[in-house]
Amino acid sequence: MCSASYGTAEAFSITAGGPFHRLIVAIFGAETDRQRVVFRAIMASAFAWLPLLLLSMAQGLAFGHNPKITFVRDFAVNVRFLVALPIFILVESGIDRTWRALVLEFLRTGLVDEDQRPLFHRALERITRRRDYFFPELILLLLACLPSLLAHQSELLLGGSNWHFLKGTATLSLAGWWFKIVSMPFYRFLVLRWFWLMILWTLLLWRVSRIDLHLVPTHTDRAAGLGFLSAGQIAFGPLVFAGSSVIAGEVANAIAHEGATLASLKFLMIGYGVLAVTILVLPLLVLVPALFKAKKRALIEYGALVTHHDQLFRARWIEGHGQSQGEILGSPDASSLADLGTSVDVVRRM
Repeated sequence: MCSASYGTAEAFSITAGGPFHRLIVAIFGAETDRQRVVFRAIMASAFAWLPLLLLSMAQGLAFGHNPKITFVRDFAVNVRFLVALPIFILVESGIDRTWRALVLEFLRTGLVDEDQRPLFHRALERITRRRDYFFPELILLLLACLPSLLAHQSELLLGGSNWHFLKGTATLSLAGWWFKIVSMPFYRFLVLRWFWLMILWTLLLWRVSRIDLHLVPTHTDRAAGLGFLSAGQIAFGPLVFAGSSVIAGEVANAIAHEGATLASLKFLMIGYGVLAVTILVLPLLVLVPALFKAKKRALIEYGALVTHHDQLFRARWIEGHGQSQGEILGSPDASSLADLGTSVDVVRRM
């Protein structure tokens, strides 16, 4: 099939749009080659982390043991801005390519028939328009800044004397101010933006599931031909790793500085694991109604076919209306009976 018929699907992108993307393009250009993406990640990390180091050094809060938790001994903040934050930037182009490939797969595999393609392209266009809206990212920015307006301290497990405050006082240090009004809001915004992009992807899958897809209940992926979508979720692995590294940093802080144990922090780690898996699975759950409908219909259709086939098989080979018994070893009837049974079993296991 000519790729020209794919239309808007070939240029589809969930990440390449919106105010934040336009700002990045204005500053760094629109190139997505590896070196340019790495440069953006380094600059983003430096923007959030380097002033914290320099400002804490200027006020004697970066090294030593006074305060109790100096900047360089704060595992959580260093992991957050030197590991997790760059990952949020680095993986964007790769995940976007994966999303585009999954969208094209609907067309390449024939899941979307010719008469349904206008509806499919319309769904892509709607998601693209929502991606470019200004209001959602404004809400994300406000949500990212809100915690900083409500409390001095944003670290999950950081307590006691630390580099956020001047020694022996409750006054925020210069590094503490930068952390509060710049670094953490920037980090939170990137996290929330990924949630927003995941919502857009989920919404797209929901809209596509409402199209009359050419599902194949006997497909060996046990998902009527939609199994490729679950493989696409693997692309989010780096984001899960980024989040787990932040949790690991928080746990390290609690153990090293507060005397906590792994056992006492088990609910934090288990909670993150459950949350990460749930977020990865949720986009696929919107397809369940369409799959359930296809399975229900297929069980009825294939059930009727099996009944008719078994009646013919019995009439020929059991009741003696067929050929001699010796021919059953090479008869295609027995083979088709087994194949049909396998197909029905695949439908049941969807």
